Amino acid sequence: MPSSRVGSSTSLEEGHPILPHKIANQSTKLLPLRLLLMSLLLGVGIVFLYISMYTSRYVSVRHVVSPMESRIQSYVQESNLLERLIRPPSTLWHEMNDTVLFRKASFVPKIKGYPFKRTPKIAFMFLTRGPLPLAPLWDKFFKGNEKFYSVYIHSLPSYEPQFPPSSSFHDRQIPSQVAEWGMMSMCDAERRLLANALLDTSIEWFVLLSESCIPLRNFSTVYKYISQSHFSFIGAFDEDGPNGRGRYDERMSPVVNLSDWRKGSQWFEINRRLAIHIVQDTKYYNKFEQFCKPDCYVDEHYFPTMLSIRSPHLLANRSVTWVDWSRGGPHPATFGKDDVTDAFFRQIINGGSCMYNNHPTNLCSLFARKFAPAALDLLLQNSSKFFGF
Repeated sequence: MPSSRVGSSTSLEEGHPILPHKIANQSTKLLPLRLLLMSLLLGVGIVFLYISMYTSRYVSVRHVVSPMESRIQSYVQESNLLERLIRPPSTLWHEMNDTVLFRKASFVPKIKGYPFKRTPKIAFMFLTRGPLPLAPLWDKFFKGNEKFYSVYIHSLPSYEPQFPPSSSFHDRQIPSQVAEWGMMSMCDAERRLLANALLDTSIEWFVLLSESCIPLRNFSTVYKYISQSHFSFIGAFDEDGPNGRGRYDERMSPVVNLSDWRKGSQWFEINRRLAIHIVQDTKYYNKFEQFCKPDCYVDEHYFPTMLSIRSPHLLANRSVTWVDWSRGGPHPATFGKDDVTDAFFRQIINGGSCMYNNHPTNLCSLFARKFAPAALDLLLQNSSKFFGF
């Protein structure tokens, strides 16, 4: 019996006993296979870990780069949009009424920075009833300086200018309305010129001229004089007598008091900040429209008074447009071809003294009026000698 139990305990499927030396041989054969499997599993694990680390790092880098790329793209898009918004109109003709025009012109200059190269320019604004007979002289003055100026023309609505494409005045007429001398419609025309020029954000300085004005210096001298000035050139005088304080209406108080009342030439040069003041104004405009009528000539009082109240520290309190009132009457002297002499212009150009940036100088006038169409030929023939262009 005991031997039977032992045999049973040492037998497997076929009842053969398992010998000790056979077990040892099988264990020896299985060991390399296990090591191979373990090595294979370890290698796969290392490869998987490497792939996981690389993928994680790549995703992290993408997360870092993507916001930066997004910000760059956003800046480029905003810059392009800003440039489109403030780009000057391709044509001066539009359908805006004065209310819409003035509002739009007031909005554009509030932009502080420009994401593109910007060359500051001068707006030469011609207020005229019709033709500009002295335009050939101005074309000679402007020639070669196209990046530094723009021309604007306000005329009677019925006037259709016929300037050749080569002229600085070609297609430069703005939508205009009738302007009557001494009336508020004259100031409306000037505001209209300023507003249209303000739509071009490159314009920094604004010069108001008439069809009878001429330049007294070459363009580079005019540009340097205006662009380097700390002040704007508009007269604003506290003048006694019937043609000064005598034109004041007490009903303008308290918005405009007698002590605020100023008088100055209609022909001015102002910077962008003052141009915005003029275009935005409604407070003073209403008072002058109601209470400054002939014999109060509003174009001589509205801008000088309003700007003296708002920004007196920016005014040079003089004009850069020479004019001769010595003959008396309501209008200045007009000069024809017999007046076009070297001595005449030497007296105008070098005959005075004034202050420029708080320093004395004899360079006081950049423009002059009034010159008749008959003077054009001699002015063109002698412009190099007289004016340096």
